[in-house]
Amino acid sequence: MLIAAVRDDGYNVMLLLHILAVIVAFAPNFVWPFVSVRLKKAGKPVGPTIAELASSNSAKIYGPALALAGIFGFGLVGMSDQAYEFSEPWLSVAMLLWFVALGVVFGMMAPAEKRVAAGDAGAEKILSMAGGILHLVLFLELIMMIFKPGA
Repeated sequence: MLIAAVRDDGYNVMLLLHILAVIVAFAPNFVWPFVSVRLKKAGKPVGPTIAELASSNSAKIYGPALALAGIFGFGLVGMSDQAYEFSEPWLSVAMLLWFVALGVVFGMMAPAEKRVAAGDAGAEKILSMAGGILHLVLFLELIMMIFKPGA
């Protein structure tokens, strides 16, 4: 059953939701480094302050936005009238990267933010590593979405 063809209004709404969810999911990874610089200049503790601000948001906003980004992406494939197939290599890699990102956000980042907010300075390294992994995942996802290797 054809729900929407590629580039019709229904498809474009789904694409808009997909991109918006990605922006919401990954924005903190690009904002927090700038916030940390300002905190350092102000002489405030960086790790605990950021973790306190972010600890509830990763599990309540950023993680769910990341989950929705993937769900909307699945919707785009389903609405593409077989222009895209889940078996295409670039989509398979993109799905794998999405699962990796979900694991990093919910398995590493959210627990580490809570630990840092509670005063565990060692968890700051985990947060830094998780942020770097998410940057790499986003970069690789963009390569998959733009160049579609193997398509």
